[in-house]
Amino acid sequence: MGIQETDPLAQLSLPPGFRFYPTDEELMVQYLCRKAAGYDFSLQLIAEIDLYKFDPWVLPNKALFGEKEWYFFSPRDRKYPNGSRPNRVAGSGYWKATGTDKIISTEGKRVGIKKALVFYIGKAPKGTKTNWIMHEYRLLEPSRANGSSKL
Repeated sequence: MGIQETDPLAQLSLPPGFRFYPTDEELMVQYLCRKAAGYDFSLQLIAEIDLYKFDPWVLPNKALFGEKEWYFFSPRDRKYPNGSRPNRVAGSGYWKATGTDKIISTEGKRVGIKKALVFYIGKAPKGTKTNWIMHEYRLLEPSRANGSSKL
């Protein structure tokens, strides 16, 4: 009797040909906003982990779905308890922001921000850049959602 591999897609009861390629707006509105509001999802496609505890090459094994792109809900750690600066130390290195942030809008209303991050091995600022890229999606604070900002 041979060993039979279990297909994770079969466990999810997905129809043949199913692909998960959400747009930025769909990720924000259909997933992140609903997750933040406490809704449960009938079909679990996005794993919930603290991704900053792992090196990026370990993350594909932690995903519920995906071949070349993986999606996770993850808490956002703060560098300082009373500050807003994020702590992006992860595994054997750190994630460093790169490029400009992209505002995600739906029906003319700003709902979130998409930020690109690159993984560096080692300690900042002398880390070695890798080819691992992460896109971080986060909701806007309520005071900034309507376009206003605090000075």
